[in-house]
Amino acid sequence: MKRCAKHSIWTRCIRPHLTQKLGLSGLILSLALAAVPAAAQKKYSPGVTDTEIKIGNIMPYSGPASAYGIIGKTMSAYFRMINDNGGVNGRKINFISYDDAYSPPKTVEQARKLVESDEVFLIFAPLGTASNAAIQKYMNTMKVPQLFVATGSSRWGDPEHFPWTIGWQPNYRAEARIYATYILQHYPNAKIGLLYQNDDFGKDYVLGLKDVLRDKYDRMVVASIPYEVAMPTVDSQVVAIKSANPDIFVNIGTPKFAAQAIKKLAELDWHPVHIMSNVSASVGAVLKPAGLENAKGILSAYYQMDVTDPQWDSYPGMQIFRAFMAKYYPEADKSESGPLTGYNLSTGLVYVLTRCGDDLTRDNVMKIVANMDFEIDTYIPGIRIKTSPTDFYPIEQVQMMRFTGENWQLFGPIIDGHAE
Repeated sequence: MKRCAKHSIWTRCIRPHLTQKLGLSGLILSLALAAVPAAAQKKYSPGVTDTEIKIGNIMPYSGPASAYGIIGKTMSAYFRMINDNGGVNGRKINFISYDDAYSPPKTVEQARKLVESDEVFLIFAPLGTASNAAIQKYMNTMKVPQLFVATGSSRWGDPEHFPWTIGWQPNYRAEARIYATYILQHYPNAKIGLLYQNDDFGKDYVLGLKDVLRDKYDRMVVASIPYEVAMPTVDSQVVAIKSANPDIFVNIGTPKFAAQAIKKLAELDWHPVHIMSNVSASVGAVLKPAGLENAKGILSAYYQMDVTDPQWDSYPGMQIFRAFMAKYYPEADKSESGPLTGYNLSTGLVYVLTRCGDDLTRDNVMKIVANMDFEIDTYIPGIRIKTSPTDFYPIEQVQMMRFTGENWQLFGPIIDGHAE
């Protein structure tokens, strides 16, 4: 990383392909470059002035999915950094983030507060499948962007019926198709035991497995047991699945429950092929609490660099991310993947706001997000953010990975999990 004369360590010298591949530095430097000429007419929706852009967010800082709260805290730190560097086209970001405790009724309450009382420009990266499902109709009725929903449910990519809602990460159904393809290639005669969260999140994975296994599904899946997020543990579910004697255990749990399942397998001295959803791939939030040795050999698929993997240390994007964390969120656990998730989502938002220039209307935001094509330099090289007016799935590629006991090791090609 070299130091430009006019900028601090947060910026790198401008690159010719800045509009194609964006890291933190690219965004900061592009803020001035993307400014609309002074003569252009300014157009604003509620939540925007000449000096401010009001952004709303809803995050489970408490409750059963509170491990995700670190994502919202990183976003807050990211926007402080953006504001310290002059904001977006001279406008500071006023980031308002509320806790919904992963409870859909509370999400509805917070969304109404953000839209009707705080009058935010848009709601950015609200987290949770059931939570977002609860506000999707409201957001679209109010014509307020529900932007880069932080859940991989396939329902966020339906511009025909919900033109104001768009996801971000690879959708769960596509991820499950990749696991099913891997199982058929490597374990075609295996018996599968399935633990899944009993909501849209878990059911999307089941649908993805069925997409690929088709008529083999009923023969291969010998146990399929759901759990409710209100349950204290999934220990009894894991025991029940083991009793069916499957060769492969598919762990479709959010962090708290995924960690419990890993721990329970170790207690039972049960060692099936273990495939786990990537939402629980955080070394700090999931694998450490479960015991790193217990997690050894787990398979998953990912699109974001693993913050614990030294192979990324020399990459400029990772160096800048770590410098940002050291200055703006030094108390965060460096082994957690949540901060990089929040950082990358925020990079995407600032990319969109920058491209809006002085046309900061909700209509224009959705026009911009329906025509994205760029890379972020803290994603696995080759992963691209790309949309069209009929394709509201920004990221559709992942790479398989295996946990070594210390970090995740990628293997095989970048795979596209696009719908059949």
